[in-house]
Amino acid sequence: MLEMDGVPTLDDVMGNFPSEERLLKGFVAVHECYQDIPCNPCVESCPVHAISMEKLTSPPVIDFDKCTGCGNCVASCPGLAIFLLSLKNGDAQVTIPYEMINVPEKGEKVDGLDRYGKKVCDAQVVRVVKLPSLDKTSKTTLVTLEIPRELLPVVRSFRRR
Repeated sequence: MLEMDGVPTLDDVMGNFPSEERLLKGFVAVHECYQDIPCNPCVESCPVHAISMEKLTSPPVIDFDKCTGCGNCVASCPGLAIFLLSLKNGDAQVTIPYEMINVPEKGEKVDGLDRYGKKVCDAQVVRVVKLPSLDKTSKTTLVTLEIPRELLPVVRSFRRR
């Protein structure tokens, strides 16, 4: 439960989840930012203005129809609370911000982890890209994993083997 341990429930997650129809079109951003804190790099980084906020301390709202899945918001989020999801071609994929030095390689087998760090599946790295931060002073690595379809709302991290 979010209030007790900082981890959102599946109901919290699904309350802000794109439709299967949208996921089938390709990558779309989802956020897991549930608290009122002053932060807006995701809004500033979106080139198509798909992310808005009622006020600076409000959680972001993503217009799934406008979102192109570019990943700028994922790379810019200081809370590592935005991910890209896709079901295109029938494969479930999640793109995760990764801030460790040793970057995994495409094709690498990893353990898919839930929000508690518990292994929930075997996963494979299918893409690794570096995108600049909002202020252009650093780059964030985005790692895309192929995972079982039913775990798309669950997998939010990975462990290298």
